[in-house]
Amino acid sequence: MNHTCLRIKDPKVSVPFYTKNFGLSVLKTIPFADFTLYLLGYQDASTSKLNWAAREGVLELCHNHGVENDDNFTVNNGNGKEHRGFGHICFTVKDIANVEKGLLESNVKFQKKLADGRQKNIAFALDPDGYWIELVERRPTNSTESSTELGYLLNHTMIRVKDPKKSLDFYRNVLGFKLIATHPKPEAKFTLYFLAYEHDPKFVEDSDNDFSNRQGIIELTHNWGTESDDSFEGYHNGNSTENGAIQGYGHTCVSCKDPKKFCDELEQEFGDKIDWSLKFDQGKAVRDIAFIRDPDGYSIEIFGHDLFA
Repeated sequence: MNHTCLRIKDPKVSVPFYTKNFGLSVLKTIPFADFTLYLLGYQDASTSKLNWAAREGVLELCHNHGVENDDNFTVNNGNGKEHRGFGHICFTVKDIANVEKGLLESNVKFQKKLADGRQKNIAFALDPDGYWIELVERRPTNSTESSTELGYLLNHTMIRVKDPKKSLDFYRNVLGFKLIATHPKPEAKFTLYFLAYEHDPKFVEDSDNDFSNRQGIIELTHNWGTESDDSFEGYHNGNSTENGAIQGYGHTCVSCKDPKKFCDELEQEFGDKIDWSLKFDQGKAVRDIAFIRDPDGYSIEIFGHDLFA
């Protein structure tokens, strides 16, 4: 899982926000006629020689030219009363109290501080466009630390799903993710499903309850009952403008060595069950990519490790 894409208003504000406060580096800037993509990630010895498209834990900020001068421009952060869908990105850190202190000293706004509410071990900061950023403390590890001295990792991206059976089937059997952990919350009537790529043949699914040192995780949040509620219209996918919806979250992205082969295999195995919004090699601005939609209409980009190398 290479990256998560968020639309932003002003790159002169958002890019420094993430580099200064979360230790990310600009790995690549890709300008197009009408928009520019800023690819941010962590630099360390193990990843310094990798192309940005061959990594995990990348944040893609998409700036549509001119919106920074539009006083009416805003984004949908996915957590309002209407058009809910995308929830947050999450950074895990080595010392959450110290991180929160530093962010507050930098005048970063918070949706929830550590001292707020019942859960005293997580916090939610807000980025310049109002996207929620979850902060979770990493468990100790003996492995070589990467990124900054505060130990940031871009751990996961959360989206809400209507029917977990359909979504788990899609991410596991179509895209090849592994279910690494399930966290039911009966007191609040929701369940969290965490999925990631795991290439160890000995890995046992739903067995990793210490995944704070991973990157490239997708968190599916299921609010109980939505799967059987005929009146539930579904979640906003971040891209639709129907019924007055505003865009915000864009997509997640799967990167692989041979994307054409992967897309061909999907078509051969699943046929018209795959909801393609863009088939491979049919794009206008960029040809060597594809986009498919999951059961809730969220977009997933597919491309190769060498894209824009």
